[in-house]
Amino acid sequence: MDTSLLNRICLEWHLGTLACPPWPLTGGFMHKMYSLFTDKGKYAVKLPNPYVMKRDTAQENYHVAEELEARLEERNLPILPALVFNGNKMQEIDGQFFYLYDWYDGKALKDGEINEAHCSRIGELLAVIHGIDRREAAPKEEKELRIDWDFYIHKLAACNEELHKLVLQNRELLYESQEKGNLARKKLPAVEAICHNDMDSKNVLWKGEDCRIIDLECLAYSNPFLELYELALCWSGYESCSIDYNLFMKLIQAYARAGGELPKDWEVVYDSNCGRLEWLEYSLKRALGMDCAPEEIAVGVSEARETIAHAVYYRNAKERILHYLNQQ
Repeated sequence: MDTSLLNRICLEWHLGTLACPPWPLTGGFMHKMYSLFTDKGKYAVKLPNPYVMKRDTAQENYHVAEELEARLEERNLPILPALVFNGNKMQEIDGQFFYLYDWYDGKALKDGEINEAHCSRIGELLAVIHGIDRREAAPKEEKELRIDWDFYIHKLAACNEELHKLVLQNRELLYESQEKGNLARKKLPAVEAICHNDMDSKNVLWKGEDCRIIDLECLAYSNPFLELYELALCWSGYESCSIDYNLFMKLIQAYARAGGELPKDWEVVYDSNCGRLEWLEYSLKRALGMDCAPEEIAVGVSEARETIAHAVYYRNAKERILHYLNQQ
């Protein structure tokens, strides 16, 4: 942790003097976030991953997300928006970009702490967000996933025997999921809406029944059917490879009651849910030390291992998942 950087942020952005040492905030695996408790107030600071910020599309993606965040603010949705300084949300100091937030004294829920009320609330909020600007998607050539898993298998053979064996054992599953996903995404209804794109349980803070949605930097126009399905999975225990189908259906039913439209072909949505493959590739790159800091390698190994476990569990759960969804 660069305490000198955080001290400079407090000083130059007139936040006050630190009243206690900053501490890292947990939750995400890509960016760093710290508390900033000063003699003037309580804040949180997010430092986007510098390797992500070097991507050609990063600045534009953040700009779009900030505009959509403002639209959610206008509707008084329970979000935790970035603070504005000199007309901008994103700030920069010595090449390090960052966002500042007012402190919200809530906590993210883990599997086992999530109940029906939480899932119903998320379903309702998601329907409202999707209803802000739902529209027909503009015609575009769907970008296919073309991840060369053999490339990573070859690279891992020289530096991580355990991960090499794991990816090799599941090679057929990874290629099959990728191809089915490419076909299914072409069949998704041509509709888009404002989507959070990462509104799983780690990105919603709760204080009793009150909540705040955080990590809004992924806001973009995306397919609402896919986001609904992904959130129903994440909020019902998918992360622990143990879906509670009661919670799963509570979220979807609450979404529908709040005016959200449900898809007609759930199997297309099931097969389209292959975004985890992109996260797996990103994690494998980190595990190999590609485009990341040395301290990120261990995180990459851990995340790759967990993501493969999710892929195996997801394949085995297909029949049961579709059984519940088709009862709608």
